[in-house]
Amino acid sequence: MSITENIHNVMATLPSGVKLVGVSKFHPDSAILEAYQAGQRMFGESRVQELIQKHAALPKDIAWHFIGHLQSNKIKTVLPLVSLIQSVDSVHLIEEMEHEAAKQNRHVDCLLQVHIAKEPTKYGFTFDEIHRFFQSNLFSSLKQLHIVGLMGMATYTEDVEMIRSEFRALKTLFDELKTGYFQHADDFHTLSIGMTNDYLIAIDEGSTMVRIGTAVFGLRPCALV
Repeated sequence: MSITENIHNVMATLPSGVKLVGVSKFHPDSAILEAYQAGQRMFGESRVQELIQKHAALPKDIAWHFIGHLQSNKIKTVLPLVSLIQSVDSVHLIEEMEHEAAKQNRHVDCLLQVHIAKEPTKYGFTFDEIHRFFQSNLFSSLKQLHIVGLMGMATYTEDVEMIRSEFRALKTLFDELKTGYFQHADDFHTLSIGMTNDYLIAIDEGSTMVRIGTAVFGLRPCALV
């Protein structure tokens, strides 16, 4: 099937209010353009150099999301290019982003990445670290950084109940934070969970944003060799 058909098929499975981010990393500009022409506007990239190239070459109304591990020395470059950073995974990164955003006189929307998987190689805050951050002076002093939700990746497994329990735990945390710190604000609204293999489970557990690559673009070119 074509990318256009894939997008229509995925969109048909998404309830109202669940947004689709097309994970376009490693895919060529032509593939992104086909998705764009099918109506897709949000795309996720995880490598800074690739993001720079695509941002320059592709339509300017694309909303780029940075979804990979962001190194501190790349913050200055990434901030002007993206509408959302989904992968803020440490207090240090928050401090550096707030500092750089102030220098650029820029407001930055971001999601805090929470480690919910059993795999130690994935990045993210622990649940305890999230609670400590929201109780800290750093959170209350943020001016440039807008925390608009949480992101997480479930364990890569065929165990549906494990995936479901991980997503459910993150949704519980999301609800606790919204009630505790954003009760009178509308800007904490995004729970980014769910990828090609598990996004239907994520939707069942309260996802408001899914990050889908293979089901939209097919296998990455580098995975075809």
